[in-house]
Amino acid sequence: MEVIVLESIDWSQVNWSRGQFALTAMYHWIFVPLTLGLSFLLAFFESIYVKTGDERWKALTKFWMKLFAINFAIGVATGLILEFQFGTNWSNYSWMVGDIFGAPLAIEGIFAFFLEATFFAVMFFGWDRVSKKFHLFSTWMVAIGANLSALWILVANGWMQNPVGMVFNPDTARFEMENFWAVLGSPSALSRFTHATSSGFVLAALFVVAVSCWFLLRDRHKLLAKRSIVVACVFGFISSVYLAGSGDESGHIVAQAQPMKLAAIEGLYDGEVGSGLNVFGILRGDKQLDDDQSPHYFALEIPYALSFLANRDINSFVPGLRDLVRGNEEHGIISVEQKMQNGRQAVSALAAYKAARKNGDEGAAQTALRDFRAHEQHLGYGYLTHPEQAVPPVALNFYSFRIMVALGFFFPLLFAVLFYYTLKSRLAHTPWLLWLGVFSLFLGYLASQTGWIVAEVGRQPWAIQGMLPVGVATSNLTTGAVQTTFWMFAVLFTILLIAEIRIMTRQISLGPEEE
Repeated sequence: MEVIVLESIDWSQVNWSRGQFALTAMYHWIFVPLTLGLSFLLAFFESIYVKTGDERWKALTKFWMKLFAINFAIGVATGLILEFQFGTNWSNYSWMVGDIFGAPLAIEGIFAFFLEATFFAVMFFGWDRVSKKFHLFSTWMVAIGANLSALWILVANGWMQNPVGMVFNPDTARFEMENFWAVLGSPSALSRFTHATSSGFVLAALFVVAVSCWFLLRDRHKLLAKRSIVVACVFGFISSVYLAGSGDESGHIVAQAQPMKLAAIEGLYDGEVGSGLNVFGILRGDKQLDDDQSPHYFALEIPYALSFLANRDINSFVPGLRDLVRGNEEHGIISVEQKMQNGRQAVSALAAYKAARKNGDEGAAQTALRDFRAHEQHLGYGYLTHPEQAVPPVALNFYSFRIMVALGFFFPLLFAVLFYYTLKSRLAHTPWLLWLGVFSLFLGYLASQTGWIVAEVGRQPWAIQGMLPVGVATSNLTTGAVQTTFWMFAVLFTILLIAEIRIMTRQISLGPEEE
C-alpha cells in the first residue's frame, strides 16, 4: 500500500465526494423505509382479506399496493446509483475492502433482491390469475425479500462501523474475509438492522395514517381510511416500542465499539463515573477540546443513565472527547497521538515489507511483517495529521440525536391516540388530530434522516472505523468532475422525488378502485 500523506490530499475533492454520496444516500433513504414497512402492511391487509373474504379489504390492499409499487421502482433506481458510486468515487475503498464489503452486497443482489423482484411481479399482476393463497404467499415473500435486502446492506454498513471477521493481507494491501459468520453476526450489524428496519415500519405506518387522515378530512373513502388507520396504528405502536428498545441496545454497542461517536452525541468532553444522559441541552459553539468552558449553556440530564447505557453499570466510567483524544492512563485509554505513532509505524513497516519482498530478502520481510502486525490495529491512524481529526462534528451529532429520540417518544403516543379515537368513532370529528396525523409523516422522515446522520457523520473521519480514513478512500478524480456529477445527481434525484410525489398524490386522489 502506498504511503499517502493527508497534506497532499485534495480535500475539496474528498468533501465533494462525501457530499455526493450523502446526497444519494439521503434521497435513497426517502424511499427505502417506506418499502420496508409498507410491504408488511400489505401482507397484513391481504391476510385479513383472505381470512374474511371481504372484497373491501381486497380493494384496500390493491390501493396501498399501487403506492408501494411507485415507491419501490424509484427506490431501486436510487439504490443502483448509490452502489455504483463505490466504484466511481471510492475506488480505493472498494479495492481495500471489496472482499468483505462486496460479499453481503452480492448476496443481497443474488438472493434477496431476486426473491423480492420475482414475487413482486406475481403480487402486482397476479390478482385473479393465481389462487388467493398463492397471491398472499407472494405478498409475504415480497415483504420478507425487501427486509432481507436491508439485512445484507446493513451487515455491510455495520462492518464499516465495527470491522470484525477480517485480516489484512500485506501482499495485496487489502482487507480480506476471515470469518463470514463473525461479519454477519456482529452486534453492530444486527443492531443496525433491527433499528433501521423498525424505523422503516414506523415510517410506513405514519404514511398510511397520513393518507387515511387526509381522506377523512376530505370525507372520502372513510371505511378504507378507518380500517387502514387501525391496522397501521397497531403495527406502528408495536414497531415504535421495539424501536426504542433497539435504540438502547444500539447505544450500548456504539459505546463499546465507537466511544468517540458516543462522546460526540452527548457533547461529553470530560469523562465521568456515573455519567448522566443528556436529555436536552444547548451546546457552546466556541467550545474547544482543551479549554475549561462548560460544553453546554444548559443541559437537562438523567443521572447515571449514560453510564448504564454504555456499560450496563450506573457507576461505570464513560470517557469524554478529551479522554479519548489526549488519553487517560487511569482508565487505560491510549491517546490518539500514540495511535498515530503506532499507525505510522505500521505504514512504514508495510512499506519495508513490500520492498523486502520485491528484493527477495525474506528475512527482512518477516521482520517488517512482525513489526506491522504489532501495530496493525492502529493502521488507519497513521494517515491522520493531528489528533483532533479523530473527533466527529459534535453539534450535528448532538442535535440530530435529540431530534430523533424526541420524535421516537412522540410516535407511539400518536399511534395510541389515533387508535383510541378511531375505535370510539371520534377521529373523523377531530380535525386537529387528523391534521396532526397528516403532518406527522414529515416528522417521520425527519426522524429517519437524523438517525442516519448520527450513524454516518458520527463515524467520521473514518470510512472504516479506525482502519481507513475517508481522505484515503476516494478515487483519483478531479474536484470539477465530482462537482459536475454532484449537481447532475441533485437535479436527477429532485426530478425523481417530484415525479414520485406527483404520481403518488394523483393515485391518492383517485382512491381505491371500489369501496
